[in-house]
Amino acid sequence: MADPELEAIRQRRMQELMAQQGAGGARGQQNPEQQKANDDAKREAEERRQMMLSQILSSEARERLARIALVKPEKARGVEDVILRAAQMGQIAEKVTEERLISLLEQINNQTTKQTKVTIQRRRNVLEDDD
Repeated sequence: MADPELEAIRQRRMQELMAQQGAGGARGQQNPEQQKANDDAKREAEERRQMMLSQILSSEARERLARIALVKPEKARGVEDVILRAAQMGQIAEKVTEERLISLLEQINNQTTKQTKVTIQRRRNVLEDDD
């Protein structure tokens, strides 16, 4: 895993996001060649991402992450992002095991738990008059 590759992926993703925000609903107005180029770039970036994850994660950890992605794709994507960032910063020296992935998931769950608050508002009876 090389830092220039990760930086290139980031730059490409930023350009895609900027294009999506700038274009708004103009996606259908792109010509087929631009559409194909965009799809190829996205596919290539995703392949590089998966290749880097396969180098960082053990096979058991990859299987667990794949099962999580079936149920909650956005959560799995977030965990992948955290792992890739940690690897880029040099915080991960060896392959991430399933146990380490589980502890990482628990930490993320503790940070993102939503606090629910229930407020009960009683309606006044329509027939009551305060006169």
